[in-house]
Amino acid sequence: MTRPYDPADPSPWLALALDDSTPFTASAKAAYLQDQQRWSRRYLFHLIRPVVRVLFVLIRLVRMLLPGAPDGNAALHGFIHWGLKTFVTPEANALVLRHFHVGTEVLEFLQANAGPVEIDIPPLRPTKLADLKANLFLLHDLNVFNLIIQLNQSLAAQGRRLSKPAVLDLSMISDDFGLEAMPDGPLNIIDLQTAIEVYTVMYALFLPKAAFERASHSLQFDETFAAYVGVILDEPRAMGLVRNRGPLTAMTTLGTADRVMLHGVDAEALHGALVRLKQAQTMRSAA
Repeated sequence: MTRPYDPADPSPWLALALDDSTPFTASAKAAYLQDQQRWSRRYLFHLIRPVVRVLFVLIRLVRMLLPGAPDGNAALHGFIHWGLKTFVTPEANALVLRHFHVGTEVLEFLQANAGPVEIDIPPLRPTKLADLKANLFLLHDLNVFNLIIQLNQSLAAQGRRLSKPAVLDLSMISDDFGLEAMPDGPLNIIDLQTAIEVYTVMYALFLPKAAFERASHSLQFDETFAAYVGVILDEPRAMGLVRNRGPLTAMTTLGTADRVMLHGVDAEALHGALVRLKQAQTMRSAA
């Protein structure tokens, strides 16, 4: 979808495709850039966004007035699965499923390299869209908080802080997640960013006020995980891989959709850096 290179009229998409400063794995980056160039992102997104933002504000006001409204988490996951399967592009759906694997492997990397810590969080490794119906989005958010809490509780109980391990364990890092082919019917035309705008409104509608705010606040911990990875690798440049920052500052939930997109990029960048590190480690071992 990228036009031929013309020095007098260079394509920003070609520049992004060739730029290697952010360590995305090749397949994820190709899917991301292809999805971003979809007509729905270039046109429909701008029409939908003002409408869903107004709906979002109205729904949040209702939820604030009725904080004890029923929890529709099961219905939310069913709606997300149906919408992804029916309307969202194959590239976007693959990126959604990848995100759970990427997040799981980053958390497993932290746990394996933090020394003798007690952490009990479920791995999330969906291979098909139907797997999402098992509350995977909720579990993903819970894993973020539980990893941070359990890791720091264990470190505090031992009177130590996170540090670089004597031997780095990258055994859990991979980039072949065994995903099934994504739906590619005539209606699968909605890009990831447009879908996230709609789903953010659905999150606010179906989840109680506290649950939605917790899910939104989880997006602010990308900087935290980058800091953990940086300590383990003794590499302060890991902090430069993230865009979502400031976990101590509660950001307005109105920007949740934008931060979801940044969260996806941050997770892929952190994971991509670990993939490259493992590849280099494998090459040194084979030499």
